[in-house]
Amino acid sequence: MQSLRSNSVKVVEDKEDTSSASPKKVANDVEDIPSYETYKNSSSNKGKKKKNKSGKEVKEQHDHYALLGLGSLRYLATEDQIRKSYRDAALKHHPDKLAAALLLTEESEEAKEAKKEAIESHFKLIQEAYEVLMDKTKRRIFDSTDEFDDEVPSECAPKDFFKVFGPAFKRNARWSVNTRVPDLGDENTPVKEVDSYYNFWYAFKSWREFPEEEEHDLEEADSREEKRWMERENARKTQKARKEEYARIRTLVDNAYKKDPRIVKRKEEEKAKKQAKKDEKVMAKKKLEEEAAAAIEEEKRRKEEEAKLAAEAAQQQKKNKEKEKKLRMKLAKVLKNGNNDETESEEEEVVEAKQNGHVEANGFATQSPRAAAMV
Repeated sequence: MQSLRSNSVKVVEDKEDTSSASPKKVANDVEDIPSYETYKNSSSNKGKKKKNKSGKEVKEQHDHYALLGLGSLRYLATEDQIRKSYRDAALKHHPDKLAAALLLTEESEEAKEAKKEAIESHFKLIQEAYEVLMDKTKRRIFDSTDEFDDEVPSECAPKDFFKVFGPAFKRNARWSVNTRVPDLGDENTPVKEVDSYYNFWYAFKSWREFPEEEEHDLEEADSREEKRWMERENARKTQKARKEEYARIRTLVDNAYKKDPRIVKRKEEEKAKKQAKKDEKVMAKKKLEEEAAAAIEEEKRRKEEEAKLAAEAAQQQKKNKEKEKKLRMKLAKVLKNGNNDETESEEEEVVEAKQNGHVEANGFATQSPRAAAMV
């Protein structure tokens, strides 16, 4: 009781100190601090035993935020808000203040004693709530066990993307180590910012703890060796839970990236560009092939023309050689026989005349100029 009274004095002094300074405005979301009866009967009271995934009951835990009237703010409550709410709760529910009034309503000593114990117990819960919420490590553990929707959306219409995935990202942003979490934006957000957004979430680091996965209570260990074994087992369980948590976040980001209309639009544009380049290459290749085929055909025609001209020239050359040969033979005969053998010469002239077309159709030959001269 002495400790409770000393704490009351400390709270009052703190209250007087802050009243002299410029008071900070507390958010309107701060609720009225519940009485111990209201808190006890509240459906949001977490002072119940829960079970972890292995089925083992975990230590009883109370709703520290509700005890201080911060049930609507919860993890968003600032230290200043927690500090002010605690001062108000301590002044309102201090046993020295409530006991005198409430005990008068009870008739029996047993009822008075029970009421007194309830008042003191509720005040201790308020003190515990303040100690937990002002300790960063303890508050992190408590916030990690707070009610949370782990659901990950998978399908949605393109027009509903921001309505479906926006709240999911905001909900999970509470676990981010980096408090400067970017916004999902809208359909007009530049693609560069969209890429930065997904880069942030693909590299997401969570501070979420999983104390409910710690199957073994270290205080129950009978020896140092058993305690170390419990620590290893608890660490293994929590590490597994962390991996599952990162896999859950990764699934959320993957699903959003696939459905994001801005990403889908960019992929379609990139696909169209790639197809256009591919078609351009195909057309260029086809054009080269056609040009090559035309060049081959032209070369073939040229060679055929050259071959034809060469054949005609060879034929003409052959004819010229034959004609020249005949003339040489004729000249050789003339030189050999001289002019004495007139009969033979005339016969040759007749043969030559026939070849030159000087023989008439009726079979009578005209005399050559040489024969006429001799007559």
